[in-house]
Amino acid sequence: MTTQFDRNNRIISARAFATNLGITQTELAKLTGINRHSFYRQSGLRKLNEAVRPLLSILNLASEMTGSDQRAALWFKHQPIPGWAGKTAFDLVSERKSDRVLAYLLSVQSGVYS
Repeated sequence: MTTQFDRNNRIISARAFATNLGITQTELAKLTGINRHSFYRQSGLRKLNEAVRPLLSILNLASEMTGSDQRAALWFKHQPIPGWAGKTAFDLVSERKSDRVLAYLLSVQSGVYS
């Protein structure tokens, strides 16, 4: 997923990252568990960079599978994942279950459909 990174692959703008994902900064705060007001402080950006690592893994894999960052973002936010009672990847990541979303994507990629 392409976004505003510096040369060390750290996010330099929470607003740009959220915009590229098609969500608000408030939704990004919910996803990461970080207060959105801390996005404007250097310490908040450090926390954000750590918190988005699982999210970036999911989005990069989804982008590879769907063929574009835009499709991956739409899938992430709107497509229910089978077996999770209508929950989307966004919902599961918000519940700190990003490992399960990644496991689902890896199983689909290897040909196991749930």
